[in-house]
Amino acid sequence: MVNPQLTTVAILGGGKGGSALLDLLINIPDVVVIGVADKDPSAPGFKRASQLDLKVTSDVVDLITDERVNLIVDVTGDPSVSDLVETRKRPGTEVLGGATARLLWNLMQHEIQMQSQLLRAEKLASIGTFASGLAHDINNPLYLILGLAENLLQEKDPAAIREQAQDIAQAVRRISSLSKELTRYARHTAADGLVDVELNTKLEEALKIARYASLLEDLTVIKDYAARAVIKANPDEILHVFVNILTNAVHAMNGRGTITLATEWAGDKVRVSISDTGCGIPEEDLGKIFDPFFTTKPPGKGTGLGLHNVSTVVKQLNGHVFVESEVGKGTTFRLEFPKA
Repeated sequence: MVNPQLTTVAILGGGKGGSALLDLLINIPDVVVIGVADKDPSAPGFKRASQLDLKVTSDVVDLITDERVNLIVDVTGDPSVSDLVETRKRPGTEVLGGATARLLWNLMQHEIQMQSQLLRAEKLASIGTFASGLAHDINNPLYLILGLAENLLQEKDPAAIREQAQDIAQAVRRISSLSKELTRYARHTAADGLVDVELNTKLEEALKIARYASLLEDLTVIKDYAARAVIKANPDEILHVFVNILTNAVHAMNGRGTITLATEWAGDKVRVSISDTGCGIPEEDLGKIFDPFFTTKPPGKGTGLGLHNVSTVVKQLNGHVFVESEVGKGTTFRLEFPKA
C-alpha cells in the first residue's frame, strides 16, 4: 500500500531528460520514482534506473497502469505516447507533458548547473584551506634541492655529482606529485559517467589530500579494508566526498589524534566508515550538518557546503550517510552504497 502523502512517479522517456529528471526526483523528500519506460534499453535513464533497482520496461502501458503510480511525467515528446497515456492511465493519475515537461526540463538543467557550480566552488575553497600544509610539504624538498645545487657547484667527484643529481630529480618528482594531487582534485568533472570505483583506493587518495588541512603533528591512521570494495560512481565525486569528511576529521583533532578508515560488505551494500577522535559534534547540531551553508567554523574557515555536497553525491548513488558523534570523544561517518 502506497502512502497517499507520497508523490509516486512514472517517467516516460529514458534519454537525457528522463535521466536528469530521475536524478533530481530521487533527492526530493516525499517523492518516489516507480520506474522508467523507454523503447531503447541503452538509454541513459534506463540504465540509471537499473542501477537504482527501479522498474524498467519498454512497455509504456505496463508502467502507467502500475497501481502505485499517481503522477506520469512524459518527456518523450512523442504525440503517440501522449495519446496512449490519456487513454490507458488509471483514473486519478495526473500527467505532466508538453510545455510543462519542457519547463521541468529547463528547471532540471538549471539545478544541475547550480549543483555543479557549488561543487566546484567548494573544491576551490578547500584548496585555500590546504595551501599552508601544501606550502610546508613543498618547502622541504625545495630546501633540499637548494642545498644539493650549492654542493654541486663545488663537487668534483663524478660519482658524488651523479648521486646528488639523482636526489635533486627525486625531490622535483615529489613536488610534481604534490601539485598533481591537488590539480586533479580541483578539476571540473562531468556529472555523468558512472564506472567501477575501488573505495579503498579513493580513501588512500583522499587521505593524501586531506592531510594538507593541518600541519599534522601526531596523527595515527588505522586501516581496515575489505577486499574489492567496489561501487558504481563518478570517481572524482567519490574522492570529493572522502576529502570533505577527512578534512573535517583533521580539523576536529587539530592535527593530533587517530583516524580510522574501514570498508566492509553488509549484505548487498558496501559500507565505508571514517572515524576520528576529535572534539565531536554537539547533539543540537547533528540535524543541521548537511544543510547548505551551515558551519560551526569561524568566518573564512569554511563554506558550509562540504557536507551538503557529500549528502547530495551519496543520495544520487542511492546511498545513505549516517553520523554518530559524542562531544569530546569523536565522530564517525558511515556511508552505505549499493555494490557494483
